[in-house]
Amino acid sequence: MHRGARLAALRHLLRRLQQPLELPRSRPRARRPRLDAGGQRRHPPVVAGPVARVRCLQEVVIDGVRPTPPPARLPACRFRFPDPARADADGLVARGGDLEPGTIVAAYRQGIFPWPYDETALLWWSPDPRAILPLQALHVSRSLGRTVRRARFRVTLNAAFGAVIDGCAARKETWITPAMRAAYVRLHALGWAHSVEVWGPDQALAGGLYGVAVGGLFAAESMFHRGTDASKVAVVALVQHARRVGTSLLDVQVLTDHLATLGARAIPRAEYLRLLAAALRLRVAFAG
Repeated sequence: MHRGARLAALRHLLRRLQQPLELPRSRPRARRPRLDAGGQRRHPPVVAGPVARVRCLQEVVIDGVRPTPPPARLPACRFRFPDPARADADGLVARGGDLEPGTIVAAYRQGIFPWPYDETALLWWSPDPRAILPLQALHVSRSLGRTVRRARFRVTLNAAFGAVIDGCAARKETWITPAMRAAYVRLHALGWAHSVEVWGPDQALAGGLYGVAVGGLFAAESMFHRGTDASKVAVVALVQHARRVGTSLLDVQVLTDHLATLGARAIPRAEYLRLLAAALRLRVAFAG
């Protein structure tokens, strides 16, 4: 979910490219143009050890759910992504393509997600190992449990998607380019992307997260906080809501120390793809 820390290394590597990142010509006999298999590198995901599991006894009350339309039917993706098994050692699968809704959702269905370098370098990733947060293994520390019990924050769903993605992008270095922001705001309007907002006692946005729901998958893209524990409360609310609606797979993509403290763990890509296939068979109304 947090990918900003690796942007500096990614920038250094991409400066060494000998060719621009662009969509190659379609191959003979191919009905659709292929995305070019990537060969550039970034640092591999961090793998953390096991985390003790603590049951969260307090429900986070979602104070408001802004009605969103059911996911709109999307035009077919114009591209054929390479098999994720063809990714390089750092998980780079492809480069090029576009950020049309059908392209992004097709990528998630294949275990791939966009992570651009800048407005000119659209890269697609499927890291091995892959980070997930098992929905029955949420870890809530004593201090976070106290924060939840005291109900210091008010939590909503889909109430301020644009403000959440702007909060996530408000870092010195961010992969949430203007094109990425526009693409996910569009996915939200079409019923595919969702946000969790955490509001402070002053009614200002204190934190939140956003991601994309496809069947029983929720792919968490990014989160932010302006108040202590606000992003963690957003994760607790997301996990509890996902359990209620029947989501089976919470993908957090790249493991970080912050996510590991909440119970996230890294699994082999092959195992992730098996879980993904099962999740995509489910019919889940995430914000219904």
